[in-house]
Amino acid sequence: MSDAVINGWADCDAGPVALCLIQKLLPIDGPGGVIFPPTYKDIGYNIDQMSDGTKVATIDSVGSQANRLEPLFKRSSGVAPSGHRLAELVPQVTIVLGNGREVSLFDAGHRLGDAIVRSTRLKEAAREAFLAFLERGDAGPLAKLAPTSLVFGVWDSRDTSAKLPRILQAVIRAWNVDVLTRSAVYAPPVDYAALEVFSDDDKAKAEGDTKSPLAKRGFVHVPAGESPGGIVAHGDIIRTVTINLVALRRLNSSRDGDTVRRYLLGLALVVATEPADGFLRQGCLLTLDPAHPGAWQAVGRDGVRDTVTISSDEAWSYALAAAKAFGIESPETVAFDKEFAKADLADGAKKRVSRKPRP
Repeated sequence: MSDAVINGWADCDAGPVALCLIQKLLPIDGPGGVIFPPTYKDIGYNIDQMSDGTKVATIDSVGSQANRLEPLFKRSSGVAPSGHRLAELVPQVTIVLGNGREVSLFDAGHRLGDAIVRSTRLKEAAREAFLAFLERGDAGPLAKLAPTSLVFGVWDSRDTSAKLPRILQAVIRAWNVDVLTRSAVYAPPVDYAALEVFSDDDKAKAEGDTKSPLAKRGFVHVPAGESPGGIVAHGDIIRTVTINLVALRRLNSSRDGDTVRRYLLGLALVVATEPADGFLRQGCLLTLDPAHPGAWQAVGRDGVRDTVTISSDEAWSYALAAAKAFGIESPETVAFDKEFAKADLADGAKKRVSRKPRP
């Protein structure tokens, strides 16, 4: 894949509207293996039923996939895999909490719109960058300060209300699933009533009552029945990755729009072509299906799909050149300031009062 073709994806309005990668995945124990989706409050697994009765389970949401991909840009810390090359492509912003802990901006869930940013001296720079986009359509300051906020999307909902869509999104779903349950019982290693820690009456009342203090502390038998036990997918488990070229081409900059867009596309390509880590959570380790490894397709406005080949090395070379042309800011370390955090909370309270409707 030549750089000229990739530049055209970033610059040419008549070019394809998106790049798509569809990958089939398999449970680590093969087709039909039990996997555990994430659970959500009140609903357990997120399973939708189609009009024909087919059940579709969310295995990893768009937000979760973004939160797994974005830290690949983080500088190694000794705990993370060492020397990750993607860290060379973006500015490293570290927030020091004052108790020996540090937080990378790549770990902040709301990215540049996160409360932790507004709790540092970066708050004004972040605000000016969001306003530059809102008032002048200039995405350059955001790309300088936090380029991955543009790649994975950001909403400054607590301040300027600037909202930028994701350029890159990924999601994993399993089709035609059956839901399993599991039951278990905890058996304490000794009879604490016999050891006169409490009475036999107390033991009899507590056993089976998960709300009992004795049960909560692990002193009596505690059965658990019909807990979520994973799913079996009779259909495919599909990971879909999309790079939205229309959203990318709508970004501009007073400095050099082409340079900004090519830089952001390079970041999207390089992280999208990195080998994915299939360990999503306990009980959910997935691999690519070697019989169906998937291929990138460039999707035109007319819906025509052309297969394109983009290797991780090609994406890396393009991204590195684009990053050098754009210019990467030096690493920055800022301190968390609780006074900034308190001021932000007070400001939020004022806004809530001002928004209340008059009686």
